[in-house]
Amino acid sequence: MAPTMSSSRKRICSASSADAMLGAGNAGRVAELMRSTAAAELLPRFRALSKDDIRLKRPGDVVTVADVASEQRLASGLAKILPGVPVVGEEAVEQEPDLIDLIGRPGESCWIVDPLDGTANFAAGRDRFAMIVCLVHDRQAIAGWILDVPRGRMAIAIKGQGVSLDSAPIARPAMDRAPIGYVGYKIRKAFERSLPAAQRGRLGRVSTLACAGNEYLDILAGTADFSLYRMTKPWDHAAGTLMLAEAGGGAQSFDGRPYSPAQSIDAGLIAAPSDALLAEARSLFDAVRQPLLAGLAVETGGAKP
Repeated sequence: MAPTMSSSRKRICSASSADAMLGAGNAGRVAELMRSTAAAELLPRFRALSKDDIRLKRPGDVVTVADVASEQRLASGLAKILPGVPVVGEEAVEQEPDLIDLIGRPGESCWIVDPLDGTANFAAGRDRFAMIVCLVHDRQAIAGWILDVPRGRMAIAIKGQGVSLDSAPIARPAMDRAPIGYVGYKIRKAFERSLPAAQRGRLGRVSTLACAGNEYLDILAGTADFSLYRMTKPWDHAAGTLMLAEAGGGAQSFDGRPYSPAQSIDAGLIAAPSDALLAEARSLFDAVRQPLLAGLAVETGGAKP
């Protein structure tokens, strides 16, 4: 049986809005915590890691001492901002996989933390890495923060209150080009192989930064227009999809349902900052849907979105 929640936790979890949960000034406190954590734990270690500071969690997935130290500092700070709200961190889930179930509890709250998004870039000395924090209530993201650590760019979204990038409201320029997308290597190959020429002509450059946080910031800034992911770990996407929704767009799983941080990680994700761009990305995906889903089923042992 799950432990009984404290009375203070119950008061927090009964809140029905981001304002009620965060309170005055706490959005700024989270942003400051992220900047101070980056300054203390990430930037001093960038391009200064030893071989012993990097290890493989599994083939193709690395973790560094910076990931662990950053997550510990964030978890400690977030506990002071909202006492009693648990933290679901990427590295903590690696040690305790059941922690991820906290995201899907109806009526309750948690933080989702990616202490170093783009770890492979960081470990290789490439300056494409970020920090992501999201506050979830009743299975839905209600506040999100993304920090582009090397450049200092910060986006903040509060559900129902819009999204800002570097303290300014989002104002994407009018698009006079084919949409540019961030997609994984296999999706790019499927587009190149399976899209008829007429449909491929509707699509601009597709690429990946290997850092979801920076990709979401680029979409908000107008230098890219959509993203399409086969695997959707919540610490990568909960904050960014909220930001795109607050910018006027949204996100869907591959089966067309609205994205949720609590969805299965193999449910896929299509996200864009406007309904028109979301529909365009959806139509391009549908043109290569069967090859992509067949490949996904093989990789996940037959699991279906």
